[in-house]
Amino acid sequence: MNPRTKDLGGWAVLLAAVLVCALGGWSYAQARGDDTLAYAKSRDAALADGTRHLARLNTLDGTSARSVESGLTAWLDASTGPLRDRLEGTREKDTAALTESGATARGKVTDAALTALDDRAGTAALIATVDVEVTPRTGQAGTERKRFEASLARTGGGWKITALDALPVGSGA
Repeated sequence: MNPRTKDLGGWAVLLAAVLVCALGGWSYAQARGDDTLAYAKSRDAALADGTRHLARLNTLDGTSARSVESGLTAWLDASTGPLRDRLEGTREKDTAALTESGATARGKVTDAALTALDDRAGTAALIATVDVEVTPRTGQAGTERKRFEASLARTGGGWKITALDALPVGSGA
């Protein structure tokens, strides 16, 4: 191999490296400004917030008045709009009933998916399956499987639940 051929090979490798780097930079710039990426981030945030808030709305420690108050405050933090208004309106009655029952419930979302997302309007719909472990003051603890459909709205504090509907759990065919 003569020195001239060596120099051409080095330049060819350098040119190929520069082209690959330029193509990678261009591709990154295109993806960063892509509306699809922004939509995916919004979808992921709505799903994560909705799942977290749904678990919170199915969790409450009824062992003391203070823990019930704390739980109901958490419910208000997880909700907005009509659901929050309804929870605020029944808070006093709920506090008394839940403190008297003494039961504890712990909700865990086992599966969830967004069924709709309007990123411009800031609304979304979520379906989820929740296992709720209920421990009564007296008696035996048990787990209930529940299904919900939730409407979400984007707020300054993230996505929150505006409406919550229980769905029947199918018996299977």
